[in-house]
Amino acid sequence: MANGSRQAAWEFFGAELKRRREDAGLTQAALGVRVFVSGSYIGQFEQAIRKPQLDVAERIDEVLQTDGLFERLWRKLINDQPFAEYFAHAAELERLATEICDFAPAVVPGLLQTPEYARAIFLGSNPLATDEYVEELVRARMDRTLLLKDTAKPMYWAILHEAVLCVPVGGPATMAGQLDRIAAMMRERRVMVQVLPFAAGAYSPMGKMMRLMEFEDAPPTVYTEAVLSGNLLDDPAVVKRTRSSYDQLRAVALSPEASLDLIDSASEEFRRCASTT
Repeated sequence: MANGSRQAAWEFFGAELKRRREDAGLTQAALGVRVFVSGSYIGQFEQAIRKPQLDVAERIDEVLQTDGLFERLWRKLINDQPFAEYFAHAAELERLATEICDFAPAVVPGLLQTPEYARAIFLGSNPLATDEYVEELVRARMDRTLLLKDTAKPMYWAILHEAVLCVPVGGPATMAGQLDRIAAMMRERRVMVQVLPFAAGAYSPMGKMMRLMEFEDAPPTVYTEAVLSGNLLDDPAVVKRTRSSYDQLRAVALSPEASLDLIDSASEEFRRCASTT
């Protein structure tokens, strides 16, 4: 679905939600309490700022007694995401974030990926996929990377384990290009990147990716991912504990300057390998 069509679908959902809510004599805050979200969330749905989620649509139907209307609207008009279902909500939230902090133990985070690197990742997990399908996934990921080029981009901080710099995803030439992209973004001061070196040893959370997102008018969230599943968490205690783990990683990671030197060195090594093959 094109961006214009998607926006129109969100606007239709929002307008219908506002009409049905007002017919029921409920304020945004009152409806929010009954469907377990804030009143500002309801307002963002009605203004087509935030993409509705299926579970919220189902609870709205129950509260407003709309006989499955909003669930049907979601399934027919809203569910057009080019992302896996478990990541779709996190992808929408990153567009609204004022700060994003990623920890990547094995793979370059999506927002930093080049098309060639992303293509290799998708082919690695979908070895029998058609070219058309893979290119659709690559386009969706590259659309996400535009977020860091926006004038209102979020503050982005990534900590990469040194292993990320060593695995030749897509081959030496692809890796050299990927590391060059990260280095260029660092030099342009568009992102902050640190490398957690092998020498750091054990760390918390060992081997697990995590993402922290902060928002202007919503509570912070934590996103974690496993095999074909993802968890989006906003429990204050969980967020606080995850933030503490991230701060510990920052403390033992290389400085941004030393990290940039290591990334440049790894890129040069891959480039030498590519020239001899």
